[in-house]
Amino acid sequence: MTDRAAVRSIEAAKNGDRDAAGRAVEENSGLIWSVARRFFGRGVDPDDLFQLGCVGFLKAMSGYDPEYGTQFSTYAVPKIAGEIRRFLRDDGSVKVSRGIKERAVKIRAAKRDLEQRFGREPTLGELSEELGIDAADIAVAETAAAAPESLQRETGEEGFTLESALASDGGEDALVERVALREALEKLPDMERSVIGLRYFRGLTQDAASRILRVSQVQVSRVERRAIDRLREMLE
Repeated sequence: MTDRAAVRSIEAAKNGDRDAAGRAVEENSGLIWSVARRFFGRGVDPDDLFQLGCVGFLKAMSGYDPEYGTQFSTYAVPKIAGEIRRFLRDDGSVKVSRGIKERAVKIRAAKRDLEQRFGREPTLGELSEELGIDAADIAVAETAAAAPESLQRETGEEGFTLESALASDGGEDALVERVALREALEKLPDMERSVIGLRYFRGLTQDAASRILRVSQVQVSRVERRAIDRLREMLE
């Protein structure tokens, strides 16, 4: 299915055409299978992986907006992979330490409480004060436990994403082949993981990240570049 046809199917589905989404899944089954194959050999039946991929594809249809300026296929591939990764993570195939999981749960709970209290999303500083946890440690926990779509979350500068930082000329297909991103993030040194967490998962500028980490913006830039290079090496 071309991106133009996909957009038409999305519009039809949102306008009440119950068959449009099903047709779109059928017409994009090759794309969904191409993503699912990257996860073969992890103890999950291929058909189950495909079904998970279909769920991710439907979520992509639901969340896609042509105004993003991004092709639907580029938007859909990380969503498909993300749904599969979430299952593997929750099923124990991708390990995150118990301590980080517990901290991430506390962070999410505090966020909800503060959102209700303030009527808006709390700042990182407010979250840090509420929990008594250093802002950089919050970034580490969110990086390790964050959802895969954070690949496409924009930083505070020029709409730069972790996906675009890691992607090669092969585009989304090359990126999908690098399905070990979560494990790679966990292997980064603490400082590099903190910078990646603040920049790509909290969407902060380098200047804001430097103030939180109490280092210069130049140091943040160098650490970020080093972390991206290290991630590329681990994911090749």
